Amino acid sequence: MLPTILAGFLFVLLLSIITGYGYRAYVRPSRIYDRVGGDDESAREAVASPRERVARIFEQVGDRIPLSPSEQTMTRRDLTMAGYRTDEAIAIFYGIKVLGSILMLLVGLLVRNSLTEATMLRIVIVIGFTGLGYYVPTLGLEKLVKERQIKLKISLPDALDMLVVAVEAGLGLDQALQYVSREIQTGHPELADELGLVGLEMRAGKRRSESLRNLAVRTGEGELRKLVAILTQSDRFGTSMGESLRTHSDYMRLRRKQEAEEKAAKIGVKLVFPIFIFILPSMMLVAAGPAILRIFQDLFPMMQNFGK
Repeated sequence: MLPTILAGFLFVLLLSIITGYGYRAYVRPSRIYDRVGGDDESAREAVASPRERVARIFEQVGDRIPLSPSEQTMTRRDLTMAGYRTDEAIAIFYGIKVLGSILMLLVGLLVRNSLTEATMLRIVIVIGFTGLGYYVPTLGLEKLVKERQIKLKISLPDALDMLVVAVEAGLGLDQALQYVSREIQTGHPELADELGLVGLEMRAGKRRSESLRNLAVRTGEGELRKLVAILTQSDRFGTSMGESLRTHSDYMRLRRKQEAEEKAAKIGVKLVFPIFIFILPSMMLVAAGPAILRIFQDLFPMMQNFGK
């Protein structure tokens, strides 16, 4: 029964994908020219990419979900740390969670009969699949935040060296940040984007300390927080910006060296379990396997002869 249901579900899914692709590839283009002459909203909808149309569906679903102000604040903070700063990001994220939970609910209903006969356990399976579909996007968002913070941390030393050179060459901090943002755009786009936003905020009229503080809040990365604190204190007390940046650059190099040495020292301990579980049994099989087989071949016949 279950294979038939799964086959029917896959057939309907494949049919829907083929129908949607045929509609977009052959029917939709013929209507674009008619809609271009109409209002701008219809024209944009007609030429939207499939990714934008899917995002629009998620956004429409997420707009109908009631959220508390505190939950909206926390979700927007996490999305901003992951690099999603648009106004529609919250609605799209919750739309993904709701549609994901519905999809996993259907999967749970399909597979519950094949796993167990107990009624209560079937209910638990369906609830577990539904909860999994709702919380997996949150775990994915946390992973994206961590990956982006790692990228920012890795790219910070290069940007800091260029910032030291620019400041010591006579540029102000505002111009130095814009210069560094342009120069690292290819190699480190995440940090270049953040520094570019700092420059745009300062050009829009925000104070330098407030713009730098927003940088620390947007990223949530520890090293950037330290850099922002150093820049803010140097700007407030009038100390040498170049000297402060150079001292912090030396500190970061020393810190990265210590982290590398720490990771190297942990390798021996981390290799114990893979060696014990995977490598040692193979070595024992290769080294002692022939001897054990030889013992079985010679010892067992001798024992049988003694018995006679």
